[in-house]
Amino acid sequence: MDLERQHILILAPHPDDEVVMCAAAVGRAREAGAALSVFYLTTGVPARKQLWPWDRGSHGDRVARRRDEARRAAGLLGVTIAAESDVPTRGLRNSLMQARVRLARMIEDQGITQLWVPAFEGGHQDHDAANCLAATFADRLLVVEYAAYNFLGGQPQSQTFPDPRGTEDLMVLSDVEQVVKKQLLSLYASEAGNLDYVGLDRECRRPLAQHDYGRPPHAGTLWYARHQWVPFPHPRVDGTKPEQIYRDLAVFLAGHRK
Repeated sequence: MDLERQHILILAPHPDDEVVMCAAAVGRAREAGAALSVFYLTTGVPARKQLWPWDRGSHGDRVARRRDEARRAAGLLGVTIAAESDVPTRGLRNSLMQARVRLARMIEDQGITQLWVPAFEGGHQDHDAANCLAATFADRLLVVEYAAYNFLGGQPQSQTFPDPRGTEDLMVLSDVEQVVKKQLLSLYASEAGNLDYVGLDRECRRPLAQHDYGRPPHAGTLWYARHQWVPFPHPRVDGTKPEQIYRDLAVFLAGHRK
């Protein structure tokens, strides 16, 4: 992949995804002469009403802390923060039209030549929504998707696609790259309990594959739905049924094509 003089925009559904999916790839791209920036598509924090009642008063502080972590991570990565969003985590699918307008303007104004985005793999509903968003620009520039995590076969899978197409590029991280990635992950202290699944030995990417966004990415339980057995609303459990998520993505695509 020729990266010299490329301007790459990373679509990070949450502050930390730019590290989880492609920290080493960012470093290699910078060494090759590419310029990189990141668009944080959500705050990475659940909506105030989804927090425990006793935590709702600190919602603003939680968002501010996550953004501060993102700024420090971006500085270490050497990427520019192109834009942030006030959309809460798990809310991207309901804000895709607005995100698309902002993204189209960035691509035009900043001369973006590539989009990097998490894979469509059922890891998080916002990841799948971001992948769907990026797909609407695939006819105008290169879109690269990065494996993050999935639950294929009922087992945690990290940095591997649930549906290999033969176009994957597996990047084996050097010892130095692994140390740097671990350091970057540690900057997101607010997410320490959610990042222990991230593998440090590899990153995997491919040109955006053709996906059916109206259906789940793979059979069986999806990563974000694996704790939906919890019998009450829990801030760390996404209770949205997968069929609703992919119905909403299909509606977005249908509206975009009109």
